[in-house]
Amino acid sequence: MFELTSKLRAFLTIGLVVTPSLAFSAETATANLIDASGKPAGTVRVTDAPKGVLLHIEAKGLTPGWHGIHFHEKGDCAAPKFTSAGAHVHTAKSVIHGVLNDNANDFGDLTNIYAAPDGSASAEIYSTFVSLRGASSRAALLDADGSSVVIHAQADDYKSQPIGGSGARVACGVLKQD
Repeated sequence: MFELTSKLRAFLTIGLVVTPSLAFSAETATANLIDASGKPAGTVRVTDAPKGVLLHIEAKGLTPGWHGIHFHEKGDCAAPKFTSAGAHVHTAKSVIHGVLNDNANDFGDLTNIYAAPDGSASAEIYSTFVSLRGASSRAALLDADGSSVVIHAQADDYKSQPIGGSGARVACGVLKQD
C-alpha cells in the first residue's frame, strides 16, 4: 500500500481546496417551447460558458427533417406566429444573417437541428456570439426585454437574408433565468 508523506498530503489537501475556487460558475436559463397552438413543444436550456453559451434542446411535434433555430431579440412568444419575439439577437443596426456569410453580424444565428420521424429533436449547440448577461461584449440574452429561442419550419441555408430561408416560426420559448 502506498503511504503519503506529510508534505504530499498537505499539497493534495491544498490543491483540493484551491481547485474548486478556480472553476467557472455556470449560470443557466431555460425556455419552455410552445407550438403554434400554445401546446408544450419541449425545452431549451442555455448554460453560460467562459466564451459563449451551450444550448441543450429537447423538442417535439416538429415536422421530420432539418429546422433552423435562432435566438430572437425579445422575450415574448405570442402564438400562433411568434412574431412578438422580434428579429434575431444582434448588436448592430444593419443585420446580416448567415454563419457562412463573411459579413455576418447576426448573433442569433445557430446551426440547424434535425427532427426524427416521430417529430422529436435532441441536440446540443455551442454559440460564441452571445452570453446570458453580455460578458466580453457579446450580445446579452437576459437583457431588459429578454430573448427567446425560435424553431423554424425549414432548414437555415446559413446565407440567405434575412433568416436563411428557414420559413415560418413553428415553436418558441422565452428564456428565463434558472
